[in-house]
Amino acid sequence: MGVLRIREVALAGKPNCGKSTFFKAATLANVEIANYPFTTIDANIGISSVRVDCPCLELDERCGQCREGARFVPVGLIDVAGLVHDAHKGRGLGNAFLDRLREASSIVHVVDASGSTDAEGNPVGVGSHDPLEDVDILERELTYWMMQILVRGWDRLARRVQAEHTKIEHVIAEQLSGVGVSQAHVRAAISELGLPSDKPAAWHEHELLDLCDYLRSVSKPMLIAANKMDTAPEENLKRLKELHYTVVPTSAEAELVLRMAERAGLIEYVPGDGDFRITGTPTEKQLRALERVGELLERFGSTGVQECLNRAVLELLGLIVVYPVEDEAKWTDKDGRVLPDAFLMPRGSTPRDLAYEVHTELGEGFLYAVDGRTGRRLGESYELKSGDVIKIVAVK
Repeated sequence: MGVLRIREVALAGKPNCGKSTFFKAATLANVEIANYPFTTIDANIGISSVRVDCPCLELDERCGQCREGARFVPVGLIDVAGLVHDAHKGRGLGNAFLDRLREASSIVHVVDASGSTDAEGNPVGVGSHDPLEDVDILERELTYWMMQILVRGWDRLARRVQAEHTKIEHVIAEQLSGVGVSQAHVRAAISELGLPSDKPAAWHEHELLDLCDYLRSVSKPMLIAANKMDTAPEENLKRLKELHYTVVPTSAEAELVLRMAERAGLIEYVPGDGDFRITGTPTEKQLRALERVGELLERFGSTGVQECLNRAVLELLGLIVVYPVEDEAKWTDKDGRVLPDAFLMPRGSTPRDLAYEVHTELGEGFLYAVDGRTGRRLGESYELKSGDVIKIVAVK
């Protein structure tokens, strides 16, 4: 097998919004969590997972790679330094924050929905700060960050396009390639904004800013984790949900309590579930904490952390989970392990794409694939579906 490529999701947000708690709950990594701004100085990087139903639920026995039929597929998670107003000018830890976002495919914006921290991350009373202001700040900082990159040598680039009749989308995508902008993104932006593609030198500054704002929205898809949901005023949650983002009410703190209690052998809990079972002997203090989390789960259905990760990867990025096997009848590899691997693939991928993901030589020698459920032979034009169990047949 080749080396599995891990997609990366960034956790963004102002200081003291709960990012590091979310990160620790999702990865069980050792990170510093404190009630003051800039607890995270350097980015924390860890491995979390998306949760899907494992195909082994269709078999008589579980595969051994899942938890009670829940399959967890690795994704990278980056907890970047807290964002503050004018980060693009270097204020706070701005440059460190923005540079780490280059690596992320999508962003989970952790917002303090309770309004208990101001724009700088300093503690204030619950409901004292408008969380929608935090959303505006992140959008603005990302847009101006892209703008700074784009306008470096813009006059020269624009003149080159007009003199050499080069496609402007190619030039802009090349300039912004480091932040994940593609030519398709640029074409869509130019069309949507009605900019004259043959006269980029005539574009005004506000038009370039609008262009970057559009490119930010499509190249760094984002959802909002409305954190501290248990103490958030209903009006705050309602107004956040009215934004043009996917918004998931979240309690990173409750998820962390559950994950740590599970690690300590006190409970049985599968991340993403709406309940848990006490199996150990918690102290009176631990029991009270678990009871409070139980009340939260009863009210909201889950802590929201796993839902955030799932939606950031499966919805925002449009990825599917596919299971390559060597024996299509038994769904095993050469060592007899059932469904040993699960790969995240872009929607629209083909069996040949999967073959390349598994190993370059397998992709180069690809002949055809076999559907593990039907035994049907699949050509390279077949579009993979989430949950497919696939055998790749290649030239040896």
